[in-house]
Amino acid sequence: MKLTIASGVWPTMITPFTEAGEVDYDALEQLIEWYIGQGVHGLFAVCQSSEMFFLSLEERVGIARFVKEKAAGRVQVIASGHISGRLEDQVEELKRIAGTGVDAVVLVSNRLAEEGEYDAVWIRNAETILAAIPDGVFGIYECPFPYKRPLSPETLKWCAETGRFGFLKDTSCDLQQMQDKLEAAAGSHLKLFNANSATLLASLKLGAAGFSGVMANFHPELYVRLVEEWNQDEEAAARPQAFLGAASLVELQYYPVNAKYHLSRLGLPVTTVSRVKDGSGLKGNHRLEVEQLEALGRMVKQSLPTAGKPAGY
Repeated sequence: MKLTIASGVWPTMITPFTEAGEVDYDALEQLIEWYIGQGVHGLFAVCQSSEMFFLSLEERVGIARFVKEKAAGRVQVIASGHISGRLEDQVEELKRIAGTGVDAVVLVSNRLAEEGEYDAVWIRNAETILAAIPDGVFGIYECPFPYKRPLSPETLKWCAETGRFGFLKDTSCDLQQMQDKLEAAAGSHLKLFNANSATLLASLKLGAAGFSGVMANFHPELYVRLVEEWNQDEEAAARPQAFLGAASLVELQYYPVNAKYHLSRLGLPVTTVSRVKDGSGLKGNHRLEVEQLEALGRMVKQSLPTAGKPAGY
């Protein structure tokens, strides 16, 4: 393997759109700078939070290339973007994403086999993809749409043994499943990143490499603080963990529009335009929830020790 994926916090990036509904690259550039300024360790571009199922192939490729270029080596960039049903079409999509120079191409686990099909089908299709793209690092994303396909420990062990996989975004929200997967990948370059806020601290104690989830669009600096310092002061780590777990229940309300609203309140030129949901559906209560969580988040940050704060904290 030519590259090891960095441990830490990997936000699932949103896609800013103009009022006319086009990808807003000026806003995207400022968003990239904001993520990096908060101390994140990598960027996951072209994922479900990016509204990839509602982006054209040219848009998916363009976003992946743009994020990689603007990150300029400061953090690693990974991207997914294969949304087609036919494996042949997925291979072409993935080749285009790989051609952008991203640090890893992320396979959506539910694209490689139909719901109800055996893992042997998944492995056979993964072998086809690996053969078609013989160089570079791959990741796996247990995307919940159109259906969730968590990898079994046996399948993950196969992935680890190929030497081609370095990243797993685990969406099981189940600590026993995570432990089983960590044991299956032990001794390999394949790292597990938890997408669930409530179980994050417990998963870090099991050996998870970090966090990759939608909530890093709201409080990335708190996730960075937790991931980097949890083993230095477990009592202090419990404070951000308690907030992040509870906050995640609210932050899911009308996502990703509410995340765009939050980012706009930070001064970023991000509209609430979305292709997944009608921006006008962000009601007054949704806005109040975001604003109240912002205030509570500031209180939590002020309660934490000052030593060891990440850049942009």
